Amino acid sequence: MKKNVGFLLAVLPFLAPAFSQDDHIQRPTLGIYFFFNDFKTAANIRATSLQEVLRTSQFGKLKEMSPGLALNYMNGLSRHFDFTSTLTGSFLDYIDQDGEFLGQDNLLLEGDVSLKGKLFSNRYWVSPFFQIGTGISKFRQYWGAFIPAGTGFQVNLFNEAFFIFNAQYRIAVTSTVSNHFLYSIGIAGNIGRKKESNRSVLPQE
Repeated sequence: MKKNVGFLLAVLPFLAPAFSQDDHIQRPTLGIYFFFNDFKTAANIRATSLQEVLRTSQFGKLKEMSPGLALNYMNGLSRHFDFTSTLTGSFLDYIDQDGEFLGQDNLLLEGDVSLKGKLFSNRYWVSPFFQIGTGISKFRQYWGAFIPAGTGFQVNLFNEAFFIFNAQYRIAVTSTVSNHFLYSIGIAGNIGRKKESNRSVLPQE
């Protein structure tokens, strides 16, 4: 598992710039996000079931969530698929897989690389998307691996900036990581130049 995670982390960045040659393909973009970690809802699902949590509304309250900030890089692979990489940081008292606090606030760092599939290309103002990838985390001396899987939508602001709303379920791969939700809102702006068209322009009569 560690070899697979390391391989994906090493290879995906080199795939990112391969196909960005279309006005409707995502240009290289850098974004900043504000987010909340929700361990409570995930712990309730683990203790009972998703159906029971939905039936009894056992969702984590905002005051039980831990806020943080994230940096994100995004680049288009095609009109409907983007490469995305995110680094998040938040201070919290980590909850282990048994639902117990470790007893000390510290910095939780999480980094992931993901593939984002968009329902519509950047030709449209709003595009829902799904996202899945692989990630690593560090809390104190504990390293771990997780799978970020989620959905959201982005709002296109004149092909120069984007509002992005995202909800993820971060699935534990190693015993040092606990399942949790991550809800984020952010803004991203283009950092790459628009590719010039290679088509020749016919003289007007």
